[in-house]
Amino acid sequence: MKKIIYSLSLLLLSFIGPISAQNELSEYLVIAAENNPSLKAKFNQYMATLKRIPQAEALPAPSVAFGYFIQPVDTKNGPQQAKISVSQLFPWFGTLSSRKHSAESMAKVKYELFEESKSKLFYDVKSTYYNLYFIHHAIAITKENIKLLASFSGLANIKIESGASSSVDAYRVQMEINDLKNQLALLQDNATVLRVKFNNFLNRDIKSEIHVVKEFSDIPLLDKHDALNSIRQNNHTLSAFDHQIEGLHHAQQVAKKEGLPQFSIGLDYTFIAKGNSTSPDAGQDAFMFPKIGLTIPLYRKKYKAKVEEVIYLQRAKANEKEAQENTLTLLFEDVWKEYQDALRRTVLYREQEDLAEKSLSILESEYATNNLNFEEILRMDHKLLQYGLENQKAIADARAAIAFIHYLQGN
Repeated sequence: MKKIIYSLSLLLLSFIGPISAQNELSEYLVIAAENNPSLKAKFNQYMATLKRIPQAEALPAPSVAFGYFIQPVDTKNGPQQAKISVSQLFPWFGTLSSRKHSAESMAKVKYELFEESKSKLFYDVKSTYYNLYFIHHAIAITKENIKLLASFSGLANIKIESGASSSVDAYRVQMEINDLKNQLALLQDNATVLRVKFNNFLNRDIKSEIHVVKEFSDIPLLDKHDALNSIRQNNHTLSAFDHQIEGLHHAQQVAKKEGLPQFSIGLDYTFIAKGNSTSPDAGQDAFMFPKIGLTIPLYRKKYKAKVEEVIYLQRAKANEKEAQENTLTLLFEDVWKEYQDALRRTVLYREQEDLAEKSLSILESEYATNNLNFEEILRMDHKLLQYGLENQKAIADARAAIAFIHYLQGN
């Protein structure tokens, strides 16, 4: 696991879809992955956790001691003046390996949390993009409807001048136009807020231009069983629980091995003066190697408690994972309901919009030739506007639901 993993993960984003004028969203996802500060923070936390691995597998620092004899101890080779001792402690066989594996598992947990954040960021970018898509279409539909009502106003004025209608018809048209202009201003304000939100996800200037596709291709059809299985197998939060449980298994092994003896190997070097000794070896320093020691853990309750603590933590994480699986299943069922509803609405409102458009054309012709109630035209025009907006909203909702399912799948 090296820093290059992050670069590779960004490179893989290029396979989300062809980056073209018709697929700007893929490009925006790459920009968000590269620039978002929250995602960078998660990645740096992961990189920091990687640095714990060499710490975990390292031996304890050697111990060095120096002693000076205030009153030299006489020996046959002369008085002892000073002494240096060096020792290295070695834990029980396999302890360092278990610590290393535990640290690696914790690093994997951090990586899954980084991937979870990236998936959440992608969902936020996608859902905001789909809302922008709807707002852009809503603005265009509203403007078109205002033009249509303006043409009705001209038709009403002709009828008024000919005496075939009253001025009320013209007033009604103007009232509808005023309402739509107010609605248009609100949509434009919403578009501004969404643009700021979108650019913040990409960590760039809030005034940066955003290219929104004019039309999406057909909404992808998902298989419910496959989608749910993919969530259970690939969700990053569930994977993080698996790595936590794995890490606790290694931590249990560490706790067991800490209750076993530890060994130490060292040496002593004694500085000896010549003094009054007549020995042939007088004044020669004394060197002793190796010096072997054994540390025996006597307080067994302490180590037993450590092992039992980790066992309980393993059970707790298994319970948390099961609870998270239940939560994800509930979230999936809820979003699947929204996805199915959006699919039905796209079919319904597409057909309703077509029928309303045909009905309005007939009513307009009848009003021009007969004294038909003008209110029927306005009512049908309102339905046409409503169905057009609802159709685009259903398309955006369906794609947002798919994006959320992909987020749950860890895509």
